[in-house]
Amino acid sequence: CRCCAEGRRHSSILYSILRSEERAVPPARPAPRGCPCGSRRRLALRSPQVACKAASAVLVKTLRFVQNVPCFQELPLEEQLLLVRSCWAPLLLLGLAQDRVHLETVESAEPSMLQSILTARQQGERAPAPGRPQHGPHLPSAGDIQAIKGFLAKCWSLDISTKEYAYLKGTVLFNPDLPGLHCTQYIEGLQREAQQALNEHVRLIHRGDEARFAKLNVVLSLLRSINANVVAELFFRPIIGAVNMDDMLLEMLCAKL
Repeated sequence: CRCCAEGRRHSSILYSILRSEERAVPPARPAPRGCPCGSRRRLALRSPQVACKAASAVLVKTLRFVQNVPCFQELPLEEQLLLVRSCWAPLLLLGLAQDRVHLETVESAEPSMLQSILTARQQGERAPAPGRPQHGPHLPSAGDIQAIKGFLAKCWSLDISTKEYAYLKGTVLFNPDLPGLHCTQYIEGLQREAQQALNEHVRLIHRGDEARFAKLNVVLSLLRSINANVVAELFFRPIIGAVNMDDMLLEMLCAKL
């Protein structure tokens, strides 16, 4: 395809565009072992309006960054949508870490099994079977929240720079392994370019820290363990409701941000 044929010409552009992130925009405790009940506790944001507003602003900023990458714009619209739909959540989390958005949560009062049985009997409904999930909005568990907080804490402990965040975003954005992509060679080249740029930057700026590049890639592995549905439930459902992220991303991506 045209993208693959022009991949070599545009791959060099990625380096300078990712660096433009610098000019574009003005420790969590480990989960206790033992009884798994704690990881299944339901949590909610202490101030959902504040956190959701911050997340929405970061998402807009992130999509603006994506739109400003000429290499991304060279892709067909269908390919752009595939990439953004697959990586909006990790890109958002990287943006939250970069903007140092802290999460304050509170435990959500969830009825016990006995309460559910008694309430169901009073209303003439069938009581839920033990261990069977109840219907209703999925609230992130303590384990879900811990994974996000652990990721944020890891980023802050590394004191990741603006350029490093940009190269990490490039690595996440250009994922050639997604089913349905046609410009896989072009996208794979861009991802490789982002990783090489990150490695060169680390060797230049952090000469005494030979393990930093590996530590930054650990950040990427932490991102892969966080479910996008959890991110949507945590940051958007409290104020938007049962939002369809695909529709929202399509609208935001096609808009002139």
